[in-house]
Amino acid sequence: MRLALTVIAAAMAATISSAAAQSETEVRAALETIYGAEQADLFEDYFEVVVQGFAEHNLELLTSLGSYPFEVAANGELYDIFRPEDFADNFDALLLSETIDAIADQHYADLIVTDQGVGFAEGALWLGNVCGDDTCSTSDWLIIRITN
Repeated sequence: MRLALTVIAAAMAATISSAAAQSETEVRAALETIYGAEQADLFEDYFEVVVQGFAEHNLELLTSLGSYPFEVAANGELYDIFRPEDFADNFDALLLSETIDAIADQHYADLIVTDQGVGFAEGALWLGNVCGDDTCSTSDWLIIRITN
């Protein structure tokens, strides 16, 4: 009887896991639905840059991707990052190595896409589509929040 219950529980877990999984095509479709095809194309470039920046610990690149000011939740506190220098100077103190590794290992199909932005590493890092001016005729995908 225990074996049968174990097999049933494992089958249910696999079904739930499969239902929650998404493909790269589904992520792309969500981006297009919320932000449009042009922004979805642009996001793909930013995705690669963010993942590579964290993998290489490239602070110059990563600080250029901040939408200042933005917040970092770390050490049970909330920190406001006002300038690129603040981000670079406090990067290792504010970001756990586990968070850095999770972002560096991010798979496109595992992104969280909402109308508020795109989450990496189960929501540890959020990129938002930030307008470049009052008319929002241009925009960039920038870091809007980090949560360890």
